[in-house]
Amino acid sequence: MEVGFLGLGIMGKAMSMNLLKNGFKVTVWNRTLSKCNELVAHGASIGKTPAEVINKCTITIAMLSDPAAALSVVLDKDGVLEQICGGKGYIDMSTVDPETSCKINEAITSKGGRFLEAPVSGSKQPAETGQLVILAAGDKALYEAAIPAFDILGKKSFFLGQVGNGAKMKLVVNMIMGSMMNAFSEGLTLADRSGLNPHDLLDVLDLGAIANPMFKGKGPAMLQNNYSPAFPLKHQQKDMRLALALGDENSVPMPVAAASNEAFKKARSMGLGDMDFSAVFETLKVLKHSS
Repeated sequence: MEVGFLGLGIMGKAMSMNLLKNGFKVTVWNRTLSKCNELVAHGASIGKTPAEVINKCTITIAMLSDPAAALSVVLDKDGVLEQICGGKGYIDMSTVDPETSCKINEAITSKGGRFLEAPVSGSKQPAETGQLVILAAGDKALYEAAIPAFDILGKKSFFLGQVGNGAKMKLVVNMIMGSMMNAFSEGLTLADRSGLNPHDLLDVLDLGAIANPMFKGKGPAMLQNNYSPAFPLKHQQKDMRLALALGDENSVPMPVAAASNEAFKKARSMGLGDMDFSAVFETLKVLKHSS
């Protein structure tokens, strides 16, 4: 099976590499074409533009940074829309708002193409090990055609119905995750400042009802000031913003998520946007130094 892949950031690179290692023929594109070189060394072909990738492949996957990038790749010169047509499918696995997904769907289907949104739950390590959770919505036939690829990329795929539902599910998941990370950071800080060993807190949490892979995986690194990016903080803050907008649309009060968003914004103002989203922990250290 041959697929196209647009976007080779932290996630896209790992995902396209998995496809290559599992026997897929993959044609890749990235705005900075030099990022394609490692994939080419593992057997990938390069498309010089998104349109060129679409022209070559029956199914093309995109994993891009934000709504603006997702729209640009489709609508700009040499973009997806120039070559999409009947018999071709486009799968956007980026995290965007429902409105952006619907705009892309309208553009693709107006040219006879098929569209599936399929954002993922999971960051760098799950992407590398094929353990993502795929949240798909849109064209059911395209979803079924993509199952062989999804089975390589993820441990579970969900089909959630109409376009927009995948985006909504991903924003809800990431809103919960961002809020949890802020509460976790506050807990680590409170333990430390009140004379407890925060490593003991990690052990206690891991044995209780709120034990979870995020606390177990992120906690030790946070206590060592290690914020190597698995999921960049700037993207987490973008998702909080989009989730809050979804809350506004549905008249859902979200005071916890709103406070968490402010913490991520503070971290971005401190220059931490490219670090892992767990670097929001650093905002509490600033408060310590000023007290």
